[in-house]
Amino acid sequence: MIFPIPETATSYGFVIDGLGTHSSRTMMLDELRLLLASCPPTTGSDGYRTAIVDDNVLLKKTGSTREKSFRHLRELYGLDPSMPMFRALRDLWDQDTQCQSLLALSCAIARDPSLRATTQVILDAPESTIVTSEMMAKAVEEHYPGRLMASTLATIGRNTASSWTQSGHLVGRTGKVRAMVQSHPIVLAYALLLGHLCDVRGEALFHTLWAKVLDAPIHRLQEQAILASQQGWLEYRQSGAVTEITFDYLLREIDEQEPAT
Repeated sequence: MIFPIPETATSYGFVIDGLGTHSSRTMMLDELRLLLASCPPTTGSDGYRTAIVDDNVLLKKTGSTREKSFRHLRELYGLDPSMPMFRALRDLWDQDTQCQSLLALSCAIARDPSLRATTQVILDAPESTIVTSEMMAKAVEEHYPGRLMASTLATIGRNTASSWTQSGHLVGRTGKVRAMVQSHPIVLAYALLLGHLCDVRGEALFHTLWAKVLDAPIHRLQEQAILASQQGWLEYRQSGAVTEITFDYLLREIDEQEPAT
C-alpha cells in the first residue's frame, strides 16, 4: 500500500497526482549533484534556471536539452528555497556526500507518484533477491489501472529501477538484486521531516515510507534520531511511551509565513 499523502502536504512541495518525471527520466542524481555543487545554498529558483540553461553547469549539448533538464529537476526536487522540503534538502546536502543519494531519493519519492508507486516492491524484496524493471512496471500499472500504454510502463519500469540503483537499493547492471542501504542521522532527519510535513507525529514518524526505505530497524533509527538531535537537525525527546520530534532549524520561519506552493 502506498503511503497516503494528505492534501495539506502539497503546500510544502509534495505531489499527489500525475505521472511524474520517471515517465521519461530517472531521478537524475548526477545532474543534481552537479547543479548543487555549482550553486551556493542561497541560490533562488531563478538562479537554478540560469545555472542550467544559461551557464550550462550540467554540460548539456543543446539549449532544448538544458531546458528539459531544468524542467525535470524542478519537477523532482522543486529547486525553490521557499519550498520547505527543498530548503531542508539543501540545508543537509553538503553535510556528507555519502548521504546525497538517499536525500535525493527521499525528495523524489515525495514529488514523483510513479517512483512512489514502486517503493513497496523494494521494501518487500529480501536482500540479494532479483528485482526487475518488469516488477516496477507492474506496481505502476496497479497504481494507474488501465491508464498507461505498455511502452510507457516499460519506460517507467526501467527508469525507476535505475533510480533505485542510484540510491543503492539495487545493485548490478542487467540482473539487479536488492541491497541494504546504510542509514545516517542526516538522512533520518530528512525522512522524519517529510513524515512531519505529512502530519505524522511522535513515534509514528519512524514508520513512514521515508523511514522504511532507510533499511534500518526501529531501534537503530531511534539511536540516529538522538545523534541528529545532537547535531541540531531536529529535537528528539522521549519520556516513557511519549515521543516528541520537532524541527526548529529545518522549519525555521515557516510558522510565520504561508507554506510554499
